[in-house]
Amino acid sequence: MEAPDTFLQLPLNLDPVTKALTSTDSTLSADLDELNKLHRSLLALETPNQIPPPPAPVHPKRSVNITKLRESGNASYKKGDFPGAITLYNLAIRMASERPSWEASGLVREELSALYNNRAQAYMAQQSWAEGSVDAECSVELKRVGNVKGWWRRGSCLKEMGRQEEAAEWVRNGLEFERVGPEKDKVGELEALLREVNEEEVPNSKIVMISRTMA
Repeated sequence: MEAPDTFLQLPLNLDPVTKALTSTDSTLSADLDELNKLHRSLLALETPNQIPPPPAPVHPKRSVNITKLRESGNASYKKGDFPGAITLYNLAIRMASERPSWEASGLVREELSALYNNRAQAYMAQQSWAEGSVDAECSVELKRVGNVKGWWRRGSCLKEMGRQEEAAEWVRNGLEFERVGPEKDKVGELEALLREVNEEEVPNSKIVMISRTMA
């Protein structure tokens, strides 16, 4: 016997001016934020009847602005203005992450991977290892293959923070992906980093063994 249909009324409120949905139920906040964001995106369309275009063509103005922000960030980095570079990368990341949901997801992942990678390098230049580690990991999560720089940067940040075991495991994982990828000719950087991590890991292990023996 089939279960009877049930009707669950949600506490939703519609703003008569903005048409945004709100609720007194906090568990609905994330979903309503996404729905309202999609609604605003549809209203901003310049297409006939505000119908979303197919995913292949992207908004050229947004792409141009993201590229300009990234290039400006790169220029600031080369001048040694690392905080300025980070600010520009922040703006580019925000603009890329706010692309409409109907645009090609592959484009968004490619853009964000490169931007997080660049911001990681700027953090590393300031010796902000934790921040650099997080950004490099984001870059790799978005693009695991063909991203030697992302793997190398997080491995280097972990190494600088003294997290040798994590760094070694991370770099080994990177080598598994990249040795068969389009950047396999660049894995020498990862292999060199793994040797450095292993060399630093050995003395630390000896210190632990000595301390245990003396105890």
